[in-house]
Amino acid sequence: MADRFVAVSGNIGVGKTTLVRYLTERYGIVPVYEPFGDNPYLDDFYADMDRWAFHSQVFFLARKFRLHQDLEAAPGTFVMDRTIYEDAEIFATYLARSRKISKRDFSTYLELYEAMKQSLRPPDLMIHLRCSVRAIRSRIRQRGRPSEQDIPVTYLRRLNGLYEEWIGGWNHSPLVIWDSENADYLSDLVDRLDLHRAIERFL
Repeated sequence: MADRFVAVSGNIGVGKTTLVRYLTERYGIVPVYEPFGDNPYLDDFYADMDRWAFHSQVFFLARKFRLHQDLEAAPGTFVMDRTIYEDAEIFATYLARSRKISKRDFSTYLELYEAMKQSLRPPDLMIHLRCSVRAIRSRIRQRGRPSEQDIPVTYLRRLNGLYEEWIGGWNHSPLVIWDSENADYLSDLVDRLDLHRAIERFL
């Protein structure tokens, strides 16, 4: 069984993958990255969100549930880039509130998610990265991924709002909130020591 399970959460472009890599190199933790490219509904979803949003989100939910299960069964300490909680409580919720998923379908989705959640071990530590939309947009431009360049500002803003709502109610495990916009653990020694002090007692 996993000795420790650390989760890293946050909006697009806040620095989750960078932090996962840093923790992997610093502490010898095994990284677990979000599965994305093998969703067979993804192209259909982008072409017709109203029709395919539910199917796409159920696929992501099933894959993330399996990922959590595999992690729980393996020995070692792991750090995960985005969890099943965010799949449901951020992204699927956004689609439901945007009326891309019907109330009936979303009710079915939530019933499935709650059953999955009850059977999973929560993380031993949740590290949430907080960043403004302005900084997120700047980082998205800098890293230059073509699929991200046309993400609307309103979408990023709504996700940020959902993240604040979600993390404000997080009570499944200890929580560290890190200001990834203004605190730079990679180049600033004081910030790096602050990060180490915040998380090492949970590792």
